[in-house]
Amino acid sequence: MRINHNINAINAWRSLGSTNTAMGKTLEKLSSGLRINRAGDDAAGLAISEKMRSQIKGIDMAVKNSQDGISLIQTAEGALTETHSILQRMRELAVQSSTDTNTDVDRDQLQSEFTELKDEIDRIAKTTQFNNKNLLDGSLKGTRDGDAKIVSAGAAGFEVSAFSASAVSDASFVIEVGQFDGNTTSQIDVKVTMITAGGSSSVTTVATTGNITIGTVSINWDTSLIADISDFDGVLATNAVVDGGAAISYAKDISSADAVTLQIGANEGQTARVGFDSTQAEDLGLTSITKIDSKEDASFAIGAIDAAISKVSTFRSKLGAVQNRLEHTVSNLGVASENLTAAESRIRDADMAAEMMKFTKQQILLQSSNSMLAQANQVPQNVLQLLR
Repeated sequence: MRINHNINAINAWRSLGSTNTAMGKTLEKLSSGLRINRAGDDAAGLAISEKMRSQIKGIDMAVKNSQDGISLIQTAEGALTETHSILQRMRELAVQSSTDTNTDVDRDQLQSEFTELKDEIDRIAKTTQFNNKNLLDGSLKGTRDGDAKIVSAGAAGFEVSAFSASAVSDASFVIEVGQFDGNTTSQIDVKVTMITAGGSSSVTTVATTGNITIGTVSINWDTSLIADISDFDGVLATNAVVDGGAAISYAKDISSADAVTLQIGANEGQTARVGFDSTQAEDLGLTSITKIDSKEDASFAIGAIDAAISKVSTFRSKLGAVQNRLEHTVSNLGVASENLTAAESRIRDADMAAEMMKFTKQQILLQSSNSMLAQANQVPQNVLQLLR
């Protein structure tokens, strides 16, 4: 029998320490509800679950962003509801003023209300805001994501009107830069239309195409500068010779493309763009109908107001379509968040029933280890029996 080293006691003490450590980890899992409390619990599982957590939080915020977008659209659409009502009343006044059963005095009274209503359309367009952003004054139009402007011109200088059916001044052709969807890798569709006395001939090409000749017009696309649509100041066309005149240079200009961009996803680039047209009287084509105090002016106003009503209806329809899209986005994001949360839970959360089983086992082992350590410590005392 040996007394310097009590192997039985050392064995029991080692088991007691191991069980005590396992008991601490189990208690930690039971108290936190998490299977992974530190990287050492499951290094790979921790890395995977952290990525899932970032996605879940991003998706939840994207839901909020989408809901804010819906509120923004509803704000604009609510204002347009009133604009529609005003236009309908203005048309009603114009129709009333068009009949000869009215006297000049009657028409003056109708004119007074007509003018006030027209001013109110402008006021609504200029003051409708969401979070201090003007919605209907054209500052967030964003539907013309491409444009063309003149940079320099010689003796044969002229203006280029983008998205125009015909040239301005004495121009012999029009450059139209197509819209893009906000993706900086998209190419710009360019349409060059030759204007002639007998009509027009046209060709549609992509901006990265080489030289184009239409009639007497020769255009050399500078592909190195227009390959990236994010290069807002890049030259769009060089050496554009007009009827043998001086060379003209053009640049793309999308500074007016300040549409609202909504982050509707958890990752980069998952966005939706929506533009808000101007609904000021001038942009609705109401500038020319200042009066309805004569039968002729009133009759003319009816057609102009019909066109304005059509514009507002089209704009409201577009906003309604975007709102419906965002509502589906919210639903889809909700499902994605739920499924990702379930997946993250399977990796990170503790199975409470399984941990309680381990806890019960460790309690028994801890008690038995304590008991066996006490018994092992009594064994060396048997040596005293030999010394009597």
